[in-house]
Amino acid sequence: MNNTKSNLAVVIMAGGAGTRFWPLSTAEFPKQFIPLFEGESLLRKSFQRVQGVVPPERIFCLTSAAFVSVAEQQLPELPRNNVIGEPERKDTAAAVCLSALLIRKRLGDAVIVTLTADHLIEPIENFQQTILSAADGAAESGTLYTFGIQPTWPATGYGYLELGEKIMETGKTTHHQVASFREKPDSATARHYCESGNYLWNSGMFTWRADSVLQEFKNHLPNHLDLLKPAVEADQTENWQEALKSAFTGLERNSVDYAIMEKAADVRCAAGEFTWRDMGGWQAMRDLLPRDRDGNWTQGHLHGLDSSDNLVFCVDPRETVGLIGVQGLAVVRAGDRTLVVPQDRLEEIKQLVEAMENQKS
Repeated sequence: MNNTKSNLAVVIMAGGAGTRFWPLSTAEFPKQFIPLFEGESLLRKSFQRVQGVVPPERIFCLTSAAFVSVAEQQLPELPRNNVIGEPERKDTAAAVCLSALLIRKRLGDAVIVTLTADHLIEPIENFQQTILSAADGAAESGTLYTFGIQPTWPATGYGYLELGEKIMETGKTTHHQVASFREKPDSATARHYCESGNYLWNSGMFTWRADSVLQEFKNHLPNHLDLLKPAVEADQTENWQEALKSAFTGLERNSVDYAIMEKAADVRCAAGEFTWRDMGGWQAMRDLLPRDRDGNWTQGHLHGLDSSDNLVFCVDPRETVGLIGVQGLAVVRAGDRTLVVPQDRLEEIKQLVEAMENQKS
């Protein structure tokens, strides 16, 4: 590696609501903070994946203002000023723009690796090698990099990257030009993508130089820069929270994929040899739960009669669930909340949670 490693900074985006993991994940305590994975949270695991590559003082966590104290407790190694509370949820474009401006102000034109607290990735060594390889590529070329994942099944819940020219290969990481971004496909299109061998899953993780991504904001989403740049001037002063709140009020909700990556003229992807699970919803838990002889994935005591291929999850593993004559359901018990849904409609949990929130207001 060249000297890119010494100029590296990491951003962990942990501001999501985690609605697709309801009823375990709630507005009061979203999924990224729940110690569900070997007794550790997704946020903690995201931090552990970059330990040793970047010192804690160059790692930043962006989360909702309501959860700053939780993030600080789970990431005690980080300086407190590196945990940034967003006053409103304005999607990933706001988090990316804000973090790039903050890092440029504090660290100069660093190379930024932007991750999300939604993933399980193994082995860590291969992932770190891919991070450093992509960071080198971004530093040298000035282009925006995304991380591509080799599809293992025809997923309809992920976006895809169409591969263009192969640029180089370093170790176990290959670099490609991105020919196009493809939205979440239907089943037939997803099968075509997988069979063609020319498409990767879009992981939602990125690498870029601070000046490169901010130039793209200037080109494609200038209002974000106009509002956030003055606010960042108040960083680490007594006016910081008020300046940030005022800036976020005027921001439109927009994802960095749609607003920046899909519009940028030159985008590359780096693909490494590691397993990647997007823990976006309950379907992802099937890979992590034991399966009984009837094909049911379970945590808790399941008693089934003529029931197969169900996902049953009890936060308290002492709880018992009985099923009779059902297939393909997801049944989740968390405290005083219960979810029952066909697994092929799990994506609709978000709509259910939104409807419940609207009824409250």
